[in-house]
Amino acid sequence: MPATPVEGHVVVAPDKFKGTLSAAEAAARIAAGIRRTVPGTEVRELPVADGGEGTLDAALAAGFARVPVRVTGPTGLPVDAAIAVRGDTAVVELAQAAGLARLPGGRTAPLTAGSRGVGQLIAEAVALGAGRIVVGLGGSACTDGGAGMVQALGARLRDAGGAELAPGGAALRGLAAVDLSPLADSLAGAEITVACDVDNPLLGPRGAAAVYGPQKGAAAEDLVVLEEGLTRWADTVTAAVGRDLREVPGAGAAGGVGFAALALLGATMRPGIELLLELLGFDEAVRGARLVVTGEGCLDAQTLHGKAPAGVAAAAARAGVRVAAVAGRLELGEEQWRGAGFVSAVALTDLAGRPGDSTARAAELAELAGERLAAALLAR
Repeated sequence: MPATPVEGHVVVAPDKFKGTLSAAEAAARIAAGIRRTVPGTEVRELPVADGGEGTLDAALAAGFARVPVRVTGPTGLPVDAAIAVRGDTAVVELAQAAGLARLPGGRTAPLTAGSRGVGQLIAEAVALGAGRIVVGLGGSACTDGGAGMVQALGARLRDAGGAELAPGGAALRGLAAVDLSPLADSLAGAEITVACDVDNPLLGPRGAAAVYGPQKGAAAEDLVVLEEGLTRWADTVTAAVGRDLREVPGAGAAGGVGFAALALLGATMRPGIELLLELLGFDEAVRGARLVVTGEGCLDAQTLHGKAPAGVAAAAARAGVRVAAVAGRLELGEEQWRGAGFVSAVALTDLAGRPGDSTARAAELAELAGERLAAALLAR
Protein backbone atom coordinates (compact mmCIF):
# COMPACT_ATOMS: atom_id res chain seq x y z
CA MET A 1 0.00 0.00 0.00
CA PRO A 2 1.44 3.43 -0.96
CA ALA A 3 2.82 5.51 1.89
CA THR A 4 1.16 8.72 3.00
CA PRO A 5 2.88 11.73 1.46
CA VAL A 6 4.86 14.03 3.70
CA GLU A 7 4.87 17.80 3.57
CA GLY A 8 7.52 19.45 1.45
CA HIS A 9 8.49 18.64 -2.12
CA VAL A 10 11.33 16.45 -3.38
CA VAL A 11 13.99 17.60 -5.84
CA VAL A 12 15.52 14.91 -8.07
CA ALA A 13 18.80 16.26 -9.46
CA PRO A 14 21.09 13.53 -10.85
CA ASP A 15 23.90 13.78 -13.37
CA LYS A 16 24.01 11.30 -16.27
CA PHE A 17 24.63 7.59 -15.71
CA LYS A 18 27.23 7.40 -18.45
CA GLY A 19 26.47 4.81 -21.09
CA THR A 20 23.01 3.99 -19.75
CA LEU A 21 20.84 6.97 -18.77
CA SER A 22 21.00 10.67 -19.54
CA ALA A 23 20.57 12.96 -16.55
CA ALA A 24 17.01 13.72 -17.69
CA GLU A 25 16.19 10.02 -18.04
CA ALA A 26 17.66 9.24 -14.63
CA ALA A 27 15.68 12.07 -13.04
CA ALA A 28 12.45 10.91 -14.67
CA ARG A 29 12.90 7.30 -13.58
CA ILE A 30 13.89 8.06 -9.99
CA ALA A 31 11.02 10.54 -9.74
CA ALA A 32 8.58 7.91 -11.06
CA GLY A 33 9.58 5.52 -8.29
CA ILE A 34 9.12 8.22 -5.65
CA ARG A 35 5.70 9.24 -6.98
CA ARG A 36 4.53 5.64 -7.03
CA THR A 37 5.59 5.08 -3.42
CA VAL A 38 4.31 8.37 -1.98
CA PRO A 39 1.54 9.55 -4.30
CA GLY A 40 0.61 13.17 -3.81
CA THR A 41 4.16 14.26 -3.00
CA GLU A 42 5.39 16.97 -5.34
CA VAL A 43 8.54 15.81 -7.12
CA ARG A 44 10.57 18.31 -9.16
CA GLU A 45 12.97 16.95 -11.76
CA LEU A 46 16.15 19.01 -12.19
CA PRO A 47 18.79 17.04 -14.13
CA VAL A 48 22.25 18.51 -13.62
CA ALA A 49 25.74 18.42 -15.15
CA ASP A 50 29.22 19.48 -14.10
CA GLY A 51 30.19 21.33 -17.26
CA GLY A 52 31.03 18.31 -19.40
CA GLU A 53 28.77 16.20 -21.56
CA GLY A 54 25.15 16.70 -20.58
CA THR A 55 25.53 20.41 -19.83
CA LEU A 56 23.37 21.39 -22.80
CA ASP A 57 20.67 18.87 -21.87
CA ALA A 58 20.61 20.13 -18.28
CA ALA A 59 20.11 23.70 -19.48
CA LEU A 60 17.33 22.64 -21.84
CA ALA A 61 15.57 20.72 -19.07
CA ALA A 62 15.70 23.88 -16.94
CA GLY A 63 13.86 25.91 -19.56
CA PHE A 64 16.55 27.17 -21.90
CA ALA A 65 15.64 27.13 -25.60
CA ARG A 66 17.55 24.89 -28.00
CA VAL A 67 19.14 26.62 -30.99
CA PRO A 68 20.54 24.17 -33.58
CA VAL A 69 23.89 25.08 -35.14
CA ARG A 70 25.92 23.23 -37.78
CA VAL A 71 29.61 23.56 -36.98
CA THR A 72 32.99 22.08 -37.81
CA GLY A 73 33.64 18.87 -35.90
CA PRO A 74 36.99 17.89 -34.40
CA THR A 75 38.26 16.34 -37.65
CA GLY A 76 36.93 19.07 -39.94
CA LEU A 77 33.70 17.37 -40.97
CA PRO A 78 30.43 19.23 -40.27
CA VAL A 79 28.41 18.16 -37.22
CA ASP A 80 24.97 19.14 -36.04
CA ALA A 81 25.24 20.73 -32.61
CA ALA A 82 23.21 23.18 -30.55
CA ILE A 83 23.44 25.90 -27.93
CA ALA A 84 20.95 26.70 -25.17
CA VAL A 85 19.61 30.24 -24.77
CA ARG A 86 17.50 31.97 -22.13
CA GLY A 87 17.27 35.74 -22.07
CA ASP A 88 20.75 37.13 -22.64
CA THR A 89 22.48 33.98 -21.37
CA ALA A 90 23.72 31.22 -23.68
CA VAL A 91 25.16 27.83 -22.74
CA VAL A 92 27.79 26.24 -24.99
CA GLU A 93 28.92 22.66 -24.47
CA LEU A 94 32.35 21.98 -25.94
CA ALA A 95 31.56 18.30 -26.39
CA GLN A 96 28.78 19.24 -28.82
CA ALA A 97 31.37 20.46 -31.29
CA ALA A 98 34.73 18.97 -30.35
CA GLY A 99 33.92 16.02 -28.13
CA LEU A 100 35.18 12.46 -28.37
CA ALA A 101 31.68 11.40 -29.38
CA ARG A 102 32.01 13.63 -32.47
CA LEU A 103 34.93 11.65 -33.90
CA PRO A 104 33.79 9.88 -37.10
CA GLY A 105 33.62 6.18 -36.38
CA GLY A 106 35.20 6.82 -33.00
CA ARG A 107 38.63 7.05 -34.65
CA THR A 108 40.88 9.37 -32.66
CA ALA A 109 43.00 12.08 -34.27
CA PRO A 110 45.31 13.20 -31.47
CA LEU A 111 47.59 15.39 -33.60
CA THR A 112 45.07 17.01 -35.93
CA ALA A 113 41.76 17.25 -34.03
CA GLY A 114 40.75 20.85 -33.43
CA SER A 115 38.38 23.10 -31.51
CA ARG A 116 37.12 25.34 -34.35
CA GLY A 117 33.53 24.26 -33.80
CA VAL A 118 33.61 25.57 -30.23
CA GLY A 119 34.43 29.03 -31.51
CA GLN A 120 31.59 28.73 -34.02
CA LEU A 121 29.15 27.93 -31.22
CA ILE A 122 30.36 30.99 -29.29
CA ALA A 123 30.00 33.13 -32.42
CA GLU A 124 26.41 31.95 -32.83
CA ALA A 125 25.66 32.86 -29.22
CA VAL A 126 27.08 36.34 -29.80
CA ALA A 127 25.02 36.69 -32.99
CA LEU A 128 21.89 35.87 -30.99
CA GLY A 129 22.68 38.75 -28.63
CA ALA A 130 23.99 36.80 -25.65
CA GLY A 131 25.68 39.06 -23.13
CA ARG A 132 26.78 36.14 -20.97
CA ILE A 133 28.10 32.92 -22.46
CA VAL A 134 28.78 29.87 -20.31
CA VAL A 135 31.16 27.38 -21.90
CA GLY A 136 31.17 23.88 -20.43
CA LEU A 137 34.52 22.12 -20.87
CA GLY A 138 34.82 18.35 -20.85
CA GLY A 139 35.03 15.35 -23.14
CA SER A 140 37.34 17.07 -25.62
CA ALA A 141 38.82 15.13 -28.56
CA CYS A 142 41.52 17.73 -29.28
CA THR A 143 44.77 19.03 -27.79
CA ASP A 144 45.11 22.26 -29.78
CA GLY A 145 45.24 24.73 -26.90
CA GLY A 146 42.01 26.33 -28.10
CA ALA A 147 43.74 27.60 -31.25
CA GLY A 148 40.93 26.40 -33.50
CA MET A 149 38.37 28.07 -31.25
CA VAL A 150 39.99 31.49 -31.54
CA GLN A 151 40.58 31.05 -35.28
CA ALA A 152 36.82 30.60 -35.67
CA LEU A 153 36.38 33.89 -33.78
CA GLY A 154 38.65 35.77 -36.16
CA ALA A 155 42.17 35.37 -34.77
CA ARG A 156 44.77 34.92 -37.48
CA LEU A 157 47.43 32.31 -36.79
CA ARG A 158 50.18 32.05 -39.39
CA ASP A 159 53.07 29.73 -40.11
CA ALA A 160 56.52 30.84 -41.27
CA GLY A 161 55.31 31.05 -44.87
CA GLY A 162 52.39 33.29 -43.94
CA ALA A 163 49.77 30.59 -44.48
CA GLU A 164 46.87 30.04 -42.07
CA LEU A 165 47.88 27.49 -39.47
CA ALA A 166 46.40 24.02 -40.00
CA PRO A 167 44.13 22.46 -37.36
CA GLY A 168 45.40 20.43 -34.43
CA GLY A 169 48.03 20.45 -31.76
CA ALA A 170 50.87 19.25 -33.97
CA ALA A 171 50.52 22.26 -36.27
CA LEU A 172 51.18 24.61 -33.34
CA ARG A 173 54.86 23.76 -33.56
CA GLY A 174 54.97 25.79 -36.77
CA LEU A 175 53.21 28.86 -35.38
CA ALA A 176 55.14 31.98 -36.39
CA ALA A 177 52.77 34.94 -35.97
CA VAL A 178 49.39 35.83 -34.51
CA ASP A 179 46.91 38.64 -35.04
CA LEU A 180 44.47 38.66 -32.16
CA SER A 181 42.89 42.05 -32.83
CA PRO A 182 39.68 40.68 -34.43
CA LEU A 183 38.75 38.79 -31.24
CA ALA A 184 37.40 41.78 -29.30
CA ASP A 185 34.99 42.73 -32.08
CA SER A 186 33.82 39.15 -32.59
CA LEU A 187 32.87 38.82 -28.92
CA ALA A 188 30.95 42.12 -28.95
CA GLY A 189 31.50 42.61 -25.23
CA ALA A 190 30.03 39.25 -24.21
CA GLU A 191 31.16 37.96 -20.83
CA ILE A 192 32.60 34.43 -21.07
CA THR A 193 32.46 32.10 -18.08
CA VAL A 194 34.06 28.68 -18.27
CA ALA A 195 32.63 25.76 -16.32
CA CYS A 196 35.59 23.57 -15.44
CA ASP A 197 36.30 20.85 -12.90
CA VAL A 198 40.00 20.20 -13.42
CA ASP A 199 42.95 22.18 -12.12
CA ASN A 200 45.62 21.05 -14.59
CA PRO A 201 48.04 23.63 -15.99
CA LEU A 202 48.62 23.80 -19.73
CA LEU A 203 52.07 22.19 -19.79
CA GLY A 204 54.22 19.68 -17.95
CA PRO A 205 53.55 16.31 -16.32
CA ARG A 206 50.10 17.46 -15.17
CA GLY A 207 49.37 19.34 -18.38
CA ALA A 208 46.86 18.92 -21.16
CA ALA A 209 48.96 16.58 -23.30
CA ALA A 210 50.53 14.42 -20.59
CA VAL A 211 47.37 13.77 -18.61
CA TYR A 212 44.60 13.77 -21.19
CA GLY A 213 46.42 13.07 -24.46
CA PRO A 214 46.43 9.27 -24.06
CA GLN A 215 42.65 9.08 -23.73
CA LYS A 216 42.45 10.98 -27.02
CA GLY A 217 44.60 8.40 -28.77
CA ALA A 218 48.03 9.99 -28.34
CA ALA A 219 50.99 7.60 -28.27
CA ALA A 220 54.19 8.45 -26.39
CA GLU A 221 55.78 10.08 -29.43
CA ASP A 222 52.58 12.07 -30.05
CA LEU A 223 52.72 13.48 -26.54
CA VAL A 224 56.14 14.95 -27.26
CA VAL A 225 54.80 16.63 -30.41
CA LEU A 226 51.73 17.99 -28.61
CA GLU A 227 53.79 19.32 -25.70
CA GLU A 228 56.10 21.12 -28.12
CA GLY A 229 53.12 22.61 -29.94
CA LEU A 230 51.41 23.78 -26.77
CA THR A 231 54.67 25.29 -25.52
CA ARG A 232 55.06 27.25 -28.77
CA TRP A 233 51.43 28.36 -28.46
CA ALA A 234 51.85 29.48 -24.85
CA ASP A 235 55.05 31.41 -25.66
CA THR A 236 53.43 33.17 -28.63
CA VAL A 237 50.22 34.07 -26.80
CA THR A 238 52.17 35.30 -23.78
CA ALA A 239 54.26 37.59 -25.95
CA ALA A 240 51.14 38.91 -27.68
CA VAL A 241 49.00 39.62 -24.60
CA GLY A 242 51.72 40.47 -22.09
CA ARG A 243 50.74 37.94 -19.43
CA ASP A 244 51.51 34.29 -18.95
CA LEU A 245 48.55 32.11 -17.94
CA ARG A 246 49.94 28.68 -18.76
CA GLU A 247 50.24 27.73 -15.08
CA VAL A 248 46.75 28.87 -14.06
CA PRO A 249 44.73 25.94 -12.67
CA GLY A 250 42.36 24.81 -15.40
CA ALA A 251 44.48 26.14 -18.29
CA GLY A 252 44.99 22.53 -19.37
CA ALA A 253 41.27 21.76 -19.44
CA ALA A 254 39.83 20.36 -22.68
CA GLY A 255 43.19 20.04 -24.40
CA GLY A 256 44.17 23.59 -23.50
CA VAL A 257 40.92 25.28 -24.51
CA GLY A 258 40.89 26.55 -20.94
CA PHE A 259 44.13 28.41 -21.61
CA ALA A 260 42.81 30.14 -24.73
CA ALA A 261 39.56 31.05 -23.01
CA LEU A 262 41.43 32.67 -20.12
CA ALA A 263 44.20 34.34 -22.09
CA LEU A 264 42.37 35.40 -25.24
CA LEU A 265 38.65 35.54 -24.49
CA GLY A 266 38.99 37.18 -21.06
CA ALA A 267 37.04 34.32 -19.53
CA THR A 268 36.57 33.64 -15.84
CA MET A 269 36.69 30.06 -14.63
CA ARG A 270 34.33 28.53 -12.08
CA PRO A 271 33.69 25.02 -10.77
CA GLY A 272 31.30 23.37 -13.22
CA ILE A 273 28.63 22.07 -10.88
CA GLU A 274 28.58 25.31 -8.88
CA LEU A 275 28.01 27.34 -12.03
CA LEU A 276 25.43 24.95 -13.47
CA LEU A 277 23.41 24.83 -10.24
CA GLU A 278 23.30 28.61 -10.31
CA LEU A 279 22.13 28.64 -13.93
CA LEU A 280 19.53 25.97 -13.29
CA GLY A 281 18.04 27.80 -10.31
CA PHE A 282 18.83 25.05 -7.82
CA ASP A 283 18.64 27.28 -4.74
CA GLU A 284 15.09 28.29 -5.65
CA ALA A 285 14.09 24.72 -6.49
CA VAL A 286 15.36 23.35 -3.17
CA ARG A 287 13.78 26.02 -0.98
CA GLY A 288 11.24 24.30 1.30
CA ALA A 289 12.14 20.81 0.03
CA ARG A 290 11.92 17.74 2.19
CA LEU A 291 14.58 15.79 0.33
CA VAL A 292 17.03 16.08 -2.57
CA VAL A 293 18.02 12.98 -4.56
CA THR A 294 21.12 13.15 -6.75
CA GLY A 295 23.39 10.57 -8.36
CA GLU A 296 25.59 9.45 -11.24
CA GLY A 297 26.91 6.31 -12.87
CA CYS A 298 29.56 5.63 -10.25
CA LEU A 299 29.81 7.15 -6.79
CA ASP A 300 33.53 6.90 -6.04
CA ALA A 301 36.51 8.86 -4.76
CA GLN A 302 36.32 11.24 -7.74
CA THR A 303 32.78 12.15 -6.72
CA LEU A 304 34.15 13.74 -3.56
CA HIS A 305 36.33 16.13 -5.57
CA GLY A 306 33.84 18.43 -7.21
CA LYS A 307 31.71 16.04 -9.26
CA ALA A 308 28.02 16.83 -9.65
CA PRO A 309 26.58 14.75 -6.76
CA ALA A 310 29.03 16.28 -4.27
CA GLY A 311 28.12 19.76 -5.52
CA VAL A 312 24.42 19.01 -5.17
CA ALA A 313 24.99 17.64 -1.67
CA ALA A 314 26.88 20.76 -0.62
CA ALA A 315 24.19 23.05 -2.02
CA ALA A 316 21.43 21.05 -0.34
CA ALA A 317 23.31 21.18 2.96
CA ARG A 318 23.52 24.97 2.72
CA ALA A 319 19.74 24.99 2.33
CA GLY A 320 19.30 22.67 5.30
CA VAL A 321 17.79 19.88 3.18
CA ARG A 322 18.66 16.18 3.43
CA VAL A 323 20.22 14.61 0.34
CA ALA A 324 20.35 10.99 -0.82
CA ALA A 325 22.16 9.39 -3.74
CA VAL A 326 21.42 6.84 -6.44
CA ALA A 327 24.40 5.40 -8.31
CA GLY A 328 24.98 2.75 -10.93
CA ARG A 329 27.86 1.52 -8.79
CA LEU A 330 28.75 2.51 -5.24
CA GLU A 331 32.49 2.38 -4.58
CA LEU A 332 32.48 4.49 -1.43
CA GLY A 333 32.11 2.99 2.01
CA GLU A 334 29.21 4.12 4.17
CA GLU A 335 31.49 6.29 6.29
CA GLN A 336 32.70 8.04 3.14
CA TRP A 337 29.32 8.76 1.60
CA ARG A 338 27.87 9.85 4.91
CA GLY A 339 30.88 12.10 5.37
CA ALA A 340 30.04 13.68 1.99
CA GLY A 341 26.62 14.60 3.34
CA PHE A 342 24.39 11.82 2.04
CA VAL A 343 21.81 10.34 4.41
CA SER A 344 21.31 7.30 2.19
CA ALA A 345 22.85 5.78 -0.95
CA VAL A 346 21.40 3.12 -3.24
CA ALA A 347 23.38 1.33 -5.97
CA LEU A 348 21.73 -0.19 -9.03
CA THR A 349 24.23 -3.06 -8.85
CA ASP A 350 22.80 -3.99 -5.44
CA LEU A 351 19.28 -4.02 -6.85
CA ALA A 352 20.18 -6.06 -9.94
CA GLY A 353 19.55 -9.79 -9.98
CA ARG A 354 22.55 -10.73 -12.08
CA PRO A 355 25.85 -9.15 -13.18
CA GLY A 356 25.20 -6.84 -16.10
CA ASP A 357 21.56 -6.25 -15.16
CA SER A 358 22.40 -2.86 -13.65
CA THR A 359 23.31 -1.69 -17.14
CA ALA A 360 20.70 -3.52 -19.20
CA ARG A 361 17.90 -2.66 -16.75
CA ALA A 362 19.19 0.72 -15.60
CA ALA A 363 15.91 2.58 -16.19
CA GLU A 364 13.82 0.00 -14.32
CA LEU A 365 16.31 -0.19 -11.46
CA ALA A 366 16.48 3.60 -11.15
CA GLU A 367 12.73 3.58 -10.53
CA LEU A 368 13.19 0.85 -7.93
CA ALA A 369 15.90 2.95 -6.28
CA GLY A 370 13.44 5.86 -6.12
CA GLU A 371 10.92 3.56 -4.46
CA ARG A 372 13.48 2.36 -1.89
CA LEU A 373 14.51 5.88 -0.98
CA ALA A 374 10.94 7.12 -0.76
CA ALA A 375 9.93 4.23 1.50
CA ALA A 376 12.90 4.80 3.78
CA LEU A 377 12.99 8.59 3.90
CA LEU A 378 9.55 9.94 2.94
CA ALA A 379 6.99 7.54 4.33
CA ARG A 380 5.12 8.36 7.50
